[in-house]
Amino acid sequence: MAAAQAPRTGSSDRTVIPRLEGSPLLGSLADLKSDALGTYQRARHLHGDVVRITAGPPGLRTELHCVFSAEGAQQVLATQAANFRKDNAIYQEVRDALGNGLLTSQDEDYLRQRRLVQPLFTKRRVDGYADAVATETAATLTAWEAAPDGVVDVADEMMALALRAVARILFGTDVDAAADVVDRSFPVITAYVMRRGYSPVNVPRDWPTPGNKRAAAAMDELYAVCDGIIAERRSSGSGSGSKEAGADEDLLSLLAAASSVDDGEFDATELREQVLIFLLAGHETTATSLAFSLHLLARHPELQERARAEVTAVLGDRTPGAADLDRLPYLTQVLKEAMRLYPAAPVLGRRSVAAAEVDGHTIPAGADVIVAPWVTHRHPGYWPDPERFDPDRFTPEAEAARPRYAWLPFGGGPRACIGQHFSMLESVIALAMLLRAYEFEAVDTEVSVTAGITLRTTGPARCRIRRAGS
Repeated sequence: MAAAQAPRTGSSDRTVIPRLEGSPLLGSLADLKSDALGTYQRARHLHGDVVRITAGPPGLRTELHCVFSAEGAQQVLATQAANFRKDNAIYQEVRDALGNGLLTSQDEDYLRQRRLVQPLFTKRRVDGYADAVATETAATLTAWEAAPDGVVDVADEMMALALRAVARILFGTDVDAAADVVDRSFPVITAYVMRRGYSPVNVPRDWPTPGNKRAAAAMDELYAVCDGIIAERRSSGSGSGSKEAGADEDLLSLLAAASSVDDGEFDATELREQVLIFLLAGHETTATSLAFSLHLLARHPELQERARAEVTAVLGDRTPGAADLDRLPYLTQVLKEAMRLYPAAPVLGRRSVAAAEVDGHTIPAGADVIVAPWVTHRHPGYWPDPERFDPDRFTPEAEAARPRYAWLPFGGGPRACIGQHFSMLESVIALAMLLRAYEFEAVDTEVSVTAGITLRTTGPARCRIRRAGS
């Protein structure tokens, strides 16, 4: 059945963008800091699909133009993408912390990087990473045999699993040192980035404040481990071959080897910047999808059993590989529905170059623009009973009946995530192995989240586990 059209709410004059009411002094700044996702949800509920939200004191106030419809998201991210750039405060803070990698670069820098990296993310190449994912998932299953009281926090466990998987793929035999440093450093850096990104005024980064010093120490440690591994690769000759080297090479070696007549190659700083972005985007996003897939299935035992039955029928006792993705359609639907309810990138920011019409409203030049998958994924115009967990929303027929941008966990348009096939490969393989081995029962029935650079849990997501079939 085709989804209903998104309701048209708000002002009858579609050229006037309604504004969410806030405090006279700070607008909605306090609400955005304490619960940005809830604030965006409230804005759509009260005012419709394009809403202004002001934040900050007079003279330092930011006005966000929030776009919540699928049509508007498509215009910002795809059809008018050249007019909406990654020039806002959050992206600048990410650049300052992690460098100008594929996530944050723009214009010719981005196009050059994308051309150099794209051959490393073909389906054939990514499929070669399946064994690394299976190896790390098997290690997690072994560790769970000693879980105290049979309880694990799936958010923490999936973060560790996804981090080790992407570190193994990036660094090969150097996985242990890299994963430990990333685990310590990234939470400090991401909290620092978000705090500065939401603040109307920031002290310079080189002032010796406690926050600046903690972030600088975390960045120094992270840079050092990456630079050390990169230097070792280059001194040993790894990465000096062609970009068509064998699939058993780690991704860092392939990045070091990436080159073309027109685009040259990555220097050491550029390599580090790409590695840092891949570490961030490659583990936090997949970890979120896996954690909430498990947590939602733990709350819906009948759907969990349906998914497990599919896995058992398809795989038996063998280790899953890339070819199994198409053989596990219901498991894929589970992941997609988890990504709908808990998109790893819940908020996407842009800044307009020139005035543009978006979903019938005029966005002025220089405006900060928010596209919020968190809200679009809960839009009742596309998703009946939107808070309900229902993997059957993602049958081929149901997907074909919805607007393309009603579901956008990987963004969209020319800046869509280059690693989306890798994310789905890793998620399907890991989830299949976890469900085949264990049954999950939710201990924490509700899990609180917040919008950082990616979606993060702010409380426990514990499940009681027992051997499947026991």
